[in-house]
Amino acid sequence: MESSKPATHTQKSSASAYNDPSETAPYVAPAEGIPVPYGNRLSGGLTAWSSGLFGCFDDVGNCCLTCWCPCITFGQIAEIVDKGATTCVTAGAIYALIYLVLGCGCIYSCFYRSKLRNQYMLTESPCADCLVHCCCETCALCQEYRELKSRGFDVSAGWQANMDRQGGGVAMAPVVHGGMSR
Repeated sequence: MESSKPATHTQKSSASAYNDPSETAPYVAPAEGIPVPYGNRLSGGLTAWSSGLFGCFDDVGNCCLTCWCPCITFGQIAEIVDKGATTCVTAGAIYALIYLVLGCGCIYSCFYRSKLRNQYMLTESPCADCLVHCCCETCALCQEYRELKSRGFDVSAGWQANMDRQGGGVAMAPVVHGGMSR
């Protein structure tokens, strides 16, 4: 029977390595079966974005769509980030309404960048989320689209289609007519 305690090893800590070379600090190995975030790990456990903010032409089709109608790209991103709780049409319509009334959809879209970053433990780079969306809205939306795409999502298909494709769709119990009887 396996022990439920994680494996420990000794590893010299950087602070004690300079003070006393014989001192060691315990090192706890990561538990097995826990998913590790995708990407290059940086300090603080965060990962780097799969592409740069200005890599818009890595996906020319999405770049053109986002330039001419950012509400569609935003709606697609929001549906995936919200795991289907918000539909593409709803999120896109709210974005378009805010854009038409206030002139800047970035007020709404920067919050979804933050949600995406928190879900995938991404760095807040090159600057704060709201500042990225305020200054480079189209580039930010394209980067978020590419990030989700690099993680295996077909962003244009929507949440449910991605779950069905991955076999993670909602399973329902079979319908039983008439209840239980003898």
